[in-house]
Amino acid sequence: MPTSSAAIISRPEELTERLSSGGGTPTGGGGDGGGEEEEAALVRAIRDVKNQIIGNKTKKLLYLELGAVPKIAAALVSPAASAALLVQAAAAVGSFACGVEDGARAVVSAGVVPHLTRLLSHPEEKVVDAAARSLKMIFQSTVAPKYDVLQEKNMNFLLSLLNSENENVTELAATIITHSCQRNAEQMALADAGVLQRLTSLLGGFLNQRDACLQSITAIVKNNSKVASKFVIMANGKAFNSLVELMKDRNPRTRLLACVCLIAIGNSYPYFFRDIQTKTKMILILLELLEEHGRVGDEAPSVLTNLIADNEELHKQAVSNNAVEKLCNFLGKSPIEARRLEGVSHLIVDALKHDNADVRVAACTCIKNIFRSLKNLGAGNFSSDSIVVPLIQLLHDRCTSVQFAALGAICNVSVNFTTRKSSFFQYGGVSQLIQLSKSMDSILRLKSVSALRNLIFLLDRKDKDNILIELSVPMLMSLICDDEHLIQEQALTLVGNFVDGCGDSIKHLFAEDNEILNVISRQLCNSCAPGVCIQGMFALSNIAAVNESLKAAVMNCVIPPETDNSTPLFILKFLQNKDKSLRVASLWCILNLVYPGCESSSSRIARLKDIGIISQLNTMVNDPCLDCKLRVRMVLEKCSDIENSQNDQ
Repeated sequence: MPTSSAAIISRPEELTERLSSGGGTPTGGGGDGGGEEEEAALVRAIRDVKNQIIGNKTKKLLYLELGAVPKIAAALVSPAASAALLVQAAAAVGSFACGVEDGARAVVSAGVVPHLTRLLSHPEEKVVDAAARSLKMIFQSTVAPKYDVLQEKNMNFLLSLLNSENENVTELAATIITHSCQRNAEQMALADAGVLQRLTSLLGGFLNQRDACLQSITAIVKNNSKVASKFVIMANGKAFNSLVELMKDRNPRTRLLACVCLIAIGNSYPYFFRDIQTKTKMILILLELLEEHGRVGDEAPSVLTNLIADNEELHKQAVSNNAVEKLCNFLGKSPIEARRLEGVSHLIVDALKHDNADVRVAACTCIKNIFRSLKNLGAGNFSSDSIVVPLIQLLHDRCTSVQFAALGAICNVSVNFTTRKSSFFQYGGVSQLIQLSKSMDSILRLKSVSALRNLIFLLDRKDKDNILIELSVPMLMSLICDDEHLIQEQALTLVGNFVDGCGDSIKHLFAEDNEILNVISRQLCNSCAPGVCIQGMFALSNIAAVNESLKAAVMNCVIPPETDNSTPLFILKFLQNKDKSLRVASLWCILNLVYPGCESSSSRIARLKDIGIISQLNTMVNDPCLDCKLRVRMVLEKCSDIENSQNDQ
């Protein structure tokens, strides 16, 4: 049986050779006809290559290795190239760039972009379409060149594309903007040039154009409050409302991109986008999109996470709409790809051990959010060891972002595992947290101290002592004096949690001349950070509640000996502060200094009177903060009771 010529010419090596030889030897005559036949053969060769690489990454990489891209790119340069050749060459280089970074890199390196750009003005519509589609694939890659929209000629070029009657060209313009718009100045320039108005007008076009415009709008408004505020008032709010309507579109990809765009606007300009009803609809839509196959289903979890992140009200809305159950059911159906698992991994144990660092981060974030939104959910569904052990192991992870995420999860988990914290001690979690609290990285220090703060909360006396012994009082004082205010705040909260409920067993914390109290006092005198002052006063309040000896020590911090009316006191300044939390913390400290009534209480009340603190409290009996008003009255009533009992004697 004769050998098939089609089988022979389909071999990649031979096809690549034909690309460089003008398509092979003409088979029909010479003269002018030979040139036409040669080009026709080249068109067939390029088309065959294109058909082989579409959807076939292996073939695509093979042709890249054989050097096919520069040979195909050469066809775009010829001024005498026919429309058929230009269409096939443009389609082929676009296919090489689609979905494979090495392919896109080879296409860009071959100098294809300017030649394809030139073809956008070709007289034949099919050439323009092919060039636009190819450029769109190239500009969807991270290796594509970026257009500097701050240059007038580039801005005019993009505007000309946006105003084209060709939908492929307008889609290309939106794709270029999404790829190139990264800085605030670029966002402002595009907004000032009227790009947002044009993109919004194109949302009623065909599907691909609409989706490209949604992505482009997102890129322009993202993290830019000025541009986002311009968009929401554009056309009296009609532009914003068009996005809300697109959440209901029949196409899943459009619904997803509309949600992404709305979330970007909400994050950039939260003052405007407060409509909890619309956000609840987004939660429901994104939960439905989890069931979609392919890219939409892959991206929906991370979009949902972005929507509800750090928003307690939206967490509650998600929970009330059975979000957790739906996520569990969805993720439990079958093996999940890494990209989809990255969004919201509820298969926590497996995800914490995943090879992909982003997935490990996502799993930690999932744990953190679950234990924040549903106080006891984890306690019911996971054993302490199944969660705690892998989290402790992640504290040793080589990827810093994983360590950050693990510490964030531990902060929330350690609060909820009140009765099962022994596993955290057993597997070395405390030791690693203390080690990380000494890190040169301020974020690691902050998160590790925060985790220790939560771990020590409501812990039994013996375990608290063990933590303090390993941490050491000098190290604790060093953290209170850290260069970062947030670390100072967490360290002071740790002191307050340590003291709370420990009774006389904490004497060794203040054994060395009450040095830790002196450190706290200096921070309160010198710090201007509200959080540091609030937690410092709560720490003093807890210390004052322990025993008479520490009440006296705290009193000397609040009102140092030999203080007179001319001496500025931090506690008076705090009682007069506009921050109600700082006033409340200061009042709790005073309350614990006068309780319970005894002879020492009388002397402390006298000092409070002499220095003007009682007078200040009398001005606060109608404080606008109900908690402050209650504490003020409790202090004044206690002072009055003690004074009356003394008079009766």
